[in-house]
Amino acid sequence: MTGTSTRPLGATGADVTALTLGTSALGRTERVDDDTAAQVLASALDAGLTVDTSNEYGGGNSEVRVGRAWAERPGTASLLATKVDPLPGGPFDAERVRTSIAESRERLGMDHLAVVSLHDPERISFEDAVAPDGPWRALLELREQGVVGAVGVAGGPVGLLRRFVATGEAQYVVTHNRWTLLDRSAGALLDDCAERGLGVFNAAPFGGGLLAKAPGTPGATYAYREAPPALLEAAAAMAAACERHGTDLATAALVFSLREPRVTSTIAGVTRVEQWERALAQAGADLTDELFAELEEHLPGPENWLLARES
Repeated sequence: MTGTSTRPLGATGADVTALTLGTSALGRTERVDDDTAAQVLASALDAGLTVDTSNEYGGGNSEVRVGRAWAERPGTASLLATKVDPLPGGPFDAERVRTSIAESRERLGMDHLAVVSLHDPERISFEDAVAPDGPWRALLELREQGVVGAVGVAGGPVGLLRRFVATGEAQYVVTHNRWTLLDRSAGALLDDCAERGLGVFNAAPFGGGLLAKAPGTPGATYAYREAPPALLEAAAAMAAACERHGTDLATAALVFSLREPRVTSTIAGVTRVEQWERALAQAGADLTDELFAELEEHLPGPENWLLARES
């Protein structure tokens, strides 16, 4: 498998690449300057990679940078996915969704947005989200009007995402941190999507940091918080196993997601061109079933998964 290989995003009619460039960090001007962001985006677009962004990333700066790079490459084979978001502290309702879409269209320089997610619906209740004046209904109406193409939901809590899948209206989901070498919380969600023929983007295959760093690195995090001892111990054991098999933990973590048949595309975020080039090389690594069987022996118990905190 390579990061540039394509597959259909469920029944949406859109094709996505196995590896998708995540641009959350690329929108943060305090971390990434304009030139560096442009280089990363140029590299991904020239390779035809799917690109994932959001209305709120970098206060909108991610979409601005993506739109600028897109405009410089007319006819690119890449697919763009974005998300609707509320303003910080503001309501997440139908009106805000329509405004969010208008903002994204302007920043990206696109009249039609091919793939759009309702982002982090855990910020409101499911009932409010699917109400007649809620954000989900507004997004579906925009799909009916042809303003957007495929519509999905991107968020954290697995139980909530499964409720959106059960409506029969979502065409794909984006899950993060819940299908990694260390956490299998999204298993039932992936089953739901496979049964319904929905596409799945699996984001944060490195768990937000822990699986991308050498064991013992100070400040290692998992899912945007300090990693608990059970995950630190498991990551160290997995890293040792990877070394015995001639690879490293980060490569195994990425290939783990890429080799999962229920996952359509894996979203990896980077801040430098060399990181992106490394991810593409990792995606093509030929790792054995024996390695993954050994890694499975070190999987922490379900009580350490994110699902246990959400139940």
